[in-house]
Amino acid sequence: MIKILVADDHALVREGLKKIINEQKDMTVSGEAADGQ
Repeated sequence: MIKILVADDHALVREGLKKIINEQKDMTVSGEAADGQ
């Protein structure tokens, strides 16, 4: 299982990426951040 951290300053982009990633059988979103700090 590949765990991914999604970081983007736009909430809509983060939601879209999370949806795409979670649809993959071998990937999961382990967390998210609004910025890199």
